[in-house]
Amino acid sequence: MTLTIRPATPDDLDAIVRFIHALAEYEKLAHAVKADPATLARYLFGPRPMAEVLIAESDGAAIGFALFFHNFSTFEGRPGIYLEDLFVQPEARGIGAGRALLARLAQMALNRDCARLEWSVLDWNEPAIAVYRAIGAQPMDEWTVQRLDGQALRALAATAPITA
Repeated sequence: MTLTIRPATPDDLDAIVRFIHALAEYEKLAHAVKADPATLARYLFGPRPMAEVLIAESDGAAIGFALFFHNFSTFEGRPGIYLEDLFVQPEARGIGAGRALLARLAQMALNRDCARLEWSVLDWNEPAIAVYRAIGAQPMDEWTVQRLDGQALRALAATAPITA
């Protein structure tokens, strides 16, 4: 078995969509998936990419992915990498693909002079949490994720002052 981690290409769009749907099923959020190949192609591989993807392969077959993007820490004064999603097919778990994806992201963070690598995990996902603790990740218990979307996002945007 040969495990490799490589940057995604447009040829990987079908696999990326498949992984997104499988992750959503695992997280009991299948109803929330709106991503489609055309939109992903635009934001992952278009003229101004907004995110990047790494593909984990075993013997040449895609078995998992990590989708990430840069954020910025005002306190550090440096960029960071935010891991939006990491998924490995259930039948491929246990061979180290998830850890390899995280290790490659850590390597990329250091190569890009990032101060940190961050992500969120559902509080019930004990297998993932165990892996994260094993590699030295620390929970940010004092922080709570906040989100605006849909109508709330549109309503707040409508109150923005006019800019010159």
